[in-house]
Amino acid sequence: MMRISTVWMYQQQLSTMLNQQSALAQTQNEVSTGNAINVASDNPTGAAQIVGLNHILAQNSQYSSNIDSANTRLSTESTTLTSINNLLSSVNDIGLGAINGAMSPTDLGNMATQLTQYRNQLVQLANTTDANGQALFAGTSTTSTPFVMNSSTGAVTYAGNDQQQYTAIGSGLQVANGDAGSPIFMNLSAGNGSFAASAGSSNTGTLVVGANSVTNTAAWSAATASGPVNDTITFGANGSYSVTDASGNPVTDSSGNPVTGTYTDGGSISFSGITLSMNGTPASGDTVKVQSDNASNTQDIFTTLNNMIATLQSGGSSTAINNTLNRQLESLNQAMNAVSTAQVSVGSRIDTLQQQSGSYSDLTLTYKTALSDVQNVDMATAISNLSLQSTALQASQQVFAKVQGTSLFDYLR
Repeated sequence: MMRISTVWMYQQQLSTMLNQQSALAQTQNEVSTGNAINVASDNPTGAAQIVGLNHILAQNSQYSSNIDSANTRLSTESTTLTSINNLLSSVNDIGLGAINGAMSPTDLGNMATQLTQYRNQLVQLANTTDANGQALFAGTSTTSTPFVMNSSTGAVTYAGNDQQQYTAIGSGLQVANGDAGSPIFMNLSAGNGSFAASAGSSNTGTLVVGANSVTNTAAWSAATASGPVNDTITFGANGSYSVTDASGNPVTDSSGNPVTGTYTDGGSISFSGITLSMNGTPASGDTVKVQSDNASNTQDIFTTLNNMIATLQSGGSSTAINNTLNRQLESLNQAMNAVSTAQVSVGSRIDTLQQQSGSYSDLTLTYKTALSDVQNVDMATAISNLSLQSTALQASQQVFAKVQGTSLFDYLR
């Protein structure tokens, strides 16, 4: 017969009640906190999963915040570029009106005043800042005023740099949240983007150089293969002309013959794959300069407006005014193209941000669901367990109390 001592019996019952109290306390903690895991020892594997999921959620939250900031900044830039494009369209309308209309000196002066206002407004738009006071078109420069205008001459200088600042929107994924101002406003190709054709400043005839373009890409490429084109059309008597290069040598056609001909009012001149439309009558000795675009043959948009203003205020002949305005409108068109290119780029970046933001929204929901499955307690089950464990503990305590109150004398009575 095995003997069970009273002490052992007490220890067993006490141990059982302590275990029940511990389980009850843990269940009470789960119900009060709503968490299935409150310390790592509750579930080491689950605790590691919680740490990992919280890290991913924090990282995604930071990326989402970065996306919101970049989206706000790029949206501001997009709105600004739209305003700039509208302003340049108004400038273009004024230029065309000055060329095509019979304007009095007073009319031209009023147009110059309008252009002056547009130039000043353009400087303000180019210096637009975001909500943090950082310039949108300064590259990575910290200056808040990248475009500085000389109040006396109207000339504008660029104080930013040619780099772009980026925002991290994912692991190894960055998006430019701004642009350098130089490719949009400063370093713009002169003329039509391939070359600039301008009437000589000392011309005495009524020749006006109009629209011009590359009409034979292969011939133009061959002409510029050995370096930039710097040719001169020189007119003689009765519209005759010849073309020479920068060294004064005759420019030749595809057959090796010198380019010569006779121009008539409203006609055009073609050579080296380009065509120049003209009107008016050149005087003997008048010239037209043709220069291909290169790094040194550029013009900023502010200089374009200043040239237009100066021309309208010059009181010069209609021939001189029209020639200058034609060239400046070509440069204006290059600026409008640069702004449009920037708008497309900004729109593409905003689209990337929106797609990435949508992805993070979906991922965040997935990760939060996974975290809830691991971390959060099933409240209905926990409450049910709490009731059962409380009842079991109370029963154990009652049994222990009864056993504790009995002795051998109770059985001898």
